[in-house]
Amino acid sequence: MIHTWPDLRAFALGLSLPEVTLATPWGHEALKAHGRLWCYWSAYEDAAVFKADRDEREMLMQADPDTFFLHPHYAPHPLVLVRAGRIDEDWARARLIRQWRDAAPKRWLKAWDARHPQP
Repeated sequence: MIHTWPDLRAFALGLSLPEVTLATPWGHEALKAHGRLWCYWSAYEDAAVFKADRDEREMLMQADPDTFFLHPHYAPHPLVLVRAGRIDEDWARARLIRQWRDAAPKRWLKAWDARHPQP
């Protein structure tokens, strides 16, 4: 389980995905992928913030409300919060890779996939 922002930051950087940078939007550390916010820790709750469209967010919150929730600040955005200490590494890995791929320019991703075929 991932418990803190330093844990999540180290975990995400440990995936060794290119085009990931550390940034400080709003005065708080965050990771960007391909220049877009990728993952960060909430300034309002002790929780990680991940992208999730509204339907997926609702499904996650209904399926596991002890893990997934929403702070009013994030309600207008396609995001979901994941409580500290409840961030499953397998879920986070899959989510981060998907978000990394979603942020990549299509031409760049096509070249990346050609050089790194999936088994």
